[in-house]
Amino acid sequence: MSAPIPTLLVDFAALLEYPSAEIQAQAQVCLERLRAVDVEAAEKLEKFSNFAKSSASQRLQELFTTTFDMQPVCYPYVGFHLYGESYKRGAFMAQLNEAYRACLYSAEQELPDNLAVILRFLGLNEENRQSEFGQALICSGVLPALEKMLATFGAESENPYFGLLKALHLFLIHSSEKELSHA
Repeated sequence: MSAPIPTLLVDFAALLEYPSAEIQAQAQVCLERLRAVDVEAAEKLEKFSNFAKSSASQRLQELFTTTFDMQPVCYPYVGFHLYGESYKRGAFMAQLNEAYRACLYSAEQELPDNLAVILRFLGLNEENRQSEFGQALICSGVLPALEKMLATFGAESENPYFGLLKALHLFLIHSSEKELSHA
């Protein structure tokens, strides 16, 4: 039986947060679930999963920090990629916070436009993802932001997070196409 889309969104969110001691197991579970629904995306995730399996937690944490935090290769903020540091990003984050509050969801200590935060929100339930807001968030927010994030790496990047983001991008595209064809 294939994993539901919300489960995989939460799996991807876990992999896009600062690596915990469970990152190797999380990567393997996500890879197995993804293989059941999207072989092409799973192929991209495999590089990240193999890196997680063969690396110490400290190495993963260092790679995460250099990729997303300190002088990052890629900012993990959807609003930043869509609007830069303009007032439009602030309005986008306010809109996200409003949607989060309506579902009793919290970004906790993170900014509301953090990719992992958004994925967890979309993975909460079917309604969040399939609502007009959820579909707009995916199609006009997350997907274009992921395209810009991937471009910051370069097409031949060896960074395992490139494979993770590419897998997420493919999964979201393929999932949206499947959902539209079943509507």
